[in-house]
Amino acid sequence: MANVAEKKLALCHFWVAFAAFGLAAVMGLYQVVERSGFFGFLESREVYYASVSTHGVLMGFVLTTFFIMGFGYYVATTTLKLPIWNVSFAWGGFALSLLGVVLAAGPLLTGNASVLFTFYPPLMAHPAFYIGATLLVVGSWFWCVSMIVMYAQWKAAHPGQPVPLAMFATTGNAILWLWTSAGVAVEVLFQLIPWALGWIDTIDAGLARTLFAWTLHPIVYFWLIPTYTAFYCLVPKQAGGFLFSDEMARAAFMLLVVFSLPIGFHHLYMDPEQSHGWKIVHAIGTFVVTLPTFITGFTVIASLEIAGRLNGGKGLFGWIAALPWDNPMVLAIILGLLMLIFGGFGGLVNASYAMNAMVHNTAWVSGHFHLIFGGTTIIMYFGIAYYFWPILTGKPLFSQSLAITQLWIWFIGMIIMTTPWHILGLLGQPRRIDSVNYNNLLVLSWEPYEAAMIFGGAILLASSALLLYNLYQTQVGSGSFEGEVEYAEPIHPVGALPAYLNGFKLWNIVIAAFMLLAFGYPILQFFFMETFGSGRWGV
Repeated sequence: MANVAEKKLALCHFWVAFAAFGLAAVMGLYQVVERSGFFGFLESREVYYASVSTHGVLMGFVLTTFFIMGFGYYVATTTLKLPIWNVSFAWGGFALSLLGVVLAAGPLLTGNASVLFTFYPPLMAHPAFYIGATLLVVGSWFWCVSMIVMYAQWKAAHPGQPVPLAMFATTGNAILWLWTSAGVAVEVLFQLIPWALGWIDTIDAGLARTLFAWTLHPIVYFWLIPTYTAFYCLVPKQAGGFLFSDEMARAAFMLLVVFSLPIGFHHLYMDPEQSHGWKIVHAIGTFVVTLPTFITGFTVIASLEIAGRLNGGKGLFGWIAALPWDNPMVLAIILGLLMLIFGGFGGLVNASYAMNAMVHNTAWVSGHFHLIFGGTTIIMYFGIAYYFWPILTGKPLFSQSLAITQLWIWFIGMIIMTTPWHILGLLGQPRRIDSVNYNNLLVLSWEPYEAAMIFGGAILLASSALLLYNLYQTQVGSGSFEGEVEYAEPIHPVGALPAYLNGFKLWNIVIAAFMLLAFGYPILQFFFMETFGSGRWGV
């Protein structure tokens, strides 16, 4: 297959994603500089919150959604050996999503949508922002439909055969996104848009936050599954080895899809609208979702060890040195796993009811989020981009050494920026504030950490520029490249699989039961209980 149409489709999605990333990176540096209080002429509350909101939307919704769609389309066509189902439909989803981004950009950049990427009411944005965000999500549903249809077509043509692992994960992610985006879709359609248009005078902020909690944590796994797909399906091959276990990978993906959904209330631990009982239920679910992470850590490291030993590595740790550290994708996973260890520890603190109370709404949360998002998810997006770009453009990567440098710089910058963030959180610095210049002894002690964060932010911006420069030069460069995506083979060939490791019918029923249990009463209560003022809350 020449995959010309599919390459163009994937590349357009990737460029939108990385254009958003570049703009968001500039805003990120501005924010750490502005809130430090070191540069008075830059201080502006209005610009700061407009920047924070735009940065969050670009990183959390635009970069991720477009990257995941582009990645998914190309994974689908190369694993299933099928053309994209209804290319016009796929382009329609792209156009709708892009229209949504353009529509939302106006209010964001003019300060009329400074509601953060969580758009929590009673903060209100211009209606165009909510409508634009809705179009972005609806456009992504086109991608979900495409993935599910192609998956079904292949299964119908290959009865009883294992679905290729990368496509199995991608279809699971499409199903996960349909489930998780339903919460924010209901919030925006039935609360925020009518409210912003003046059709209703007020909305129930507690219900809105509960609906957003439906989406808020599973969206992290929507972002993460392409990274895990690369962990399992691309990295072992690039490292020179095999996947340790196809079955364990499928189990991890299935556990992620099922258990990442009914756990959002750990974002509401300090909120009054839900009772302690429901929060404990969600806390237990949050700890369960660490299981697929541990499975992934074990399986991926085992796969890397296989590669290292095949490359000649000896002894207990000699295989690590034998890995191809000059391969961008391999380096990305090594650095990403290191940051996942530290970020994962912070996640356990956040998930714990009592410890969460100590760090709630402090800078710790921002540090943890950036370490997981930028440190594990986004660095692997970089590795995927360096691998895919020559294939999609038909031209060799402009500079592999520059790619290696960029990844190391990103890792160093992320550590320098997020470590002070964690410390400041433990010292009590609030998050989501535009200034920390309070002129007292406590805040003065924060200055070295603020300076370190600026340094880290500058390094990250430099790394971002190197990435975009390398990708752009590859796109416009000379020479030709012929190659196709190579997926890792399991060290033990996959035989017959049980239906629950090769399909989603059972798991959709399980998800529906979990969501009904986890969110049924917590949402319904708002419709038959007085929820304004100091009335009855929760059970």
